[in-house]
Order: sequence, then structure tokens, then C-alpha cells
Amino acid sequence: MVDLDTFVTTVYVLADDYCKAHEQCPAQPGRAPSLDMAEVITLAMVSQWAPFGSERGFYRSAQQHLRPAFPTLPDRAQFNRLVRQQVGPITRFALHLADGLCGSQVDFEILDCTAVRTRNAKRRGHGWLVGWTAIGRSNRLGWYEGLKLLLAVTRSGVIRGFGAGTATADDRALAETLFVVRERGDPRLPSVGRAATDIYVADGGFASYLRQILWREELDVCLLAPPQGTLNAWPKALKRRLVRLRQIIETVNERLLFPFRLDAERPHELTGFNARLAAKVALHNVCIWLNRSLGRPGLAIADLIDW
Repeated sequence: MVDLDTFVTTVYVLADDYCKAHEQCPAQPGRAPSLDMAEVITLAMVSQWAPFGSERGFYRSAQQHLRPAFPTLPDRAQFNRLVRQQVGPITRFALHLADGLCGSQVDFEILDCTAVRTRNAKRRGHGWLVGWTAIGRSNRLGWYEGLKLLLAVTRSGVIRGFGAGTATADDRALAETLFVVRERGDPRLPSVGRAATDIYVADGGFASYLRQILWREELDVCLLAPPQGTLNAWPKALKRRLVRLRQIIETVNERLLFPFRLDAERPHELTGFNARLAAKVALHNVCIWLNRSLGRPGLAIADLIDW
């Protein structure tokens, strides 16, 4: 367990070392930003903790308690603009942490989709994210309006790739996008990360006999997912083995949704949502790194900070 000041300092040191080694700050006209890149990344990550209640609550706390560490802290609107501007570095930092935590020892990755509600599905009108969200159904929420989050996670819980589509997006289409971008590259989607293995494990929602053959032949990807229906059904013992392998991603989803407030997201703008999502993923991977350095279980997040 560490106190909040120690946690903030540790995160800042990690972010500053990364920015100095991997990021370049292009010269821009006008006044320099009030916070540098590492400071923005640090505050964006720390602001995702649930004990703050909201980003407004975090900012009130930061103005009272973090001003000595961040003396040039701007007003909240300017800070939010800085976070949106740094969505790329925040995303790359999150995946850089994943590379350091995993190295080359990745046997397989686990894929899963989870619902992210952005608005009450019963409200009238179109809301803020017109064209980006839709009304879909999930086992956890029932009918909801929002997005669908795809995660690629290692067996130890490290997030190596992520992305979001509409609530009605097909799980297999999201997975195929991840496979293709990892194979061929696309600077517009840096959050998918790098391929560290060609073996993926998923539930039946990702199963497709023809697509799995196509992925194997064209992308060298082997997806293990139990077929839906009774045709070519897997033995029960094999299904139970798959459930055990996938259990870790349910824990990861729970960490993002509640301790890091993903379930409370009500975004008005897509870039802001992407920046906060990247900050949550980075915070998750930082917590694993810190827990390991303290000799604690990687996903023991609830009692990591002495609030």
C-alpha cells in the first residue's frame, strides 16, 4: 500500500522517462502549454480513480493537494483540452508499459468485448455522440446506449490492445480489425498495439468457422473459440478449460468499469472519451507494474493506495 503522493510521484517518473525516450514535442506557435506532456499523462491517469467520484471532484482535490507538485496547474477547461491533445502519447504510454511488463513471454492473448454505456437508452433525442454510439444489448446491462469495448489481455491481466465500436458492432468484426491493423499497421488506430503472439482465446461470440480459416491463412492468426450451436461442439472438459483461461479478462473488465469509472462515462466528445479510455488502460498497467515491484498480486488494486 502506498500513499497518494507517492503514487503520483511514481507515475510521473515513469511518464517522464517514457516521454524523454520516445516522444517528441513539436514546436508550436504561441505560449508554451502550462503543463508538459509527462504532467498531462500523470494527471490524466490519476484522475480516473473512483474515489474522486468524477473528474470535477479530482480537479478540486488536485487544486487543494497537488498544487505543490504541479505549480502551473491550469483551470479545468484548459486541462481537459491538454488531455485531449495528448491522446496519442497517453495511448502509446499505456502500450509501452504493456511491452515492458510482458517482454517476449506471451503464450496467448485473451479477447473480450464489454458494454460501455454513454447515455440512458430510454432518453429521447440523439445525444452527444451521434453516429458513434448505438443501442445494443449486453448480458450485464440488458439494453443500453453506448459503445462496445474490445480488449486484448495477457494471462497475467496486462492490457496489450484495445479499441471501441458502436454497441451493435459484431465481436468478430472488431477482432478482425485488431488482427488486420496489427498485421499491416494503421497510424489511425495506435491502441490495438503490437502482436506478441499469433494465438488468441475468446468466447463463442467470436467464433466463425470461415473467418477463423481466413484469419489463419491470410493473417497467421489462430483464434480459439467454442463454436456456437451443437455442430462441431467442443467437449465439456475443453469448454471448462477455456473458461478458466478467460477468467482473468473478467477481472480486468471489472477493474476498468468500477475502480477506474469506465461505467460512469457520459462523454460529450469522442476524442475526450478516447483520451480517458487510454488513461484508464495506462493506469491499469501502471498498477500492475507497481504491485509487482511491491511484491503484491498484479491485480490487487482495491487496497493499493492508502486513501
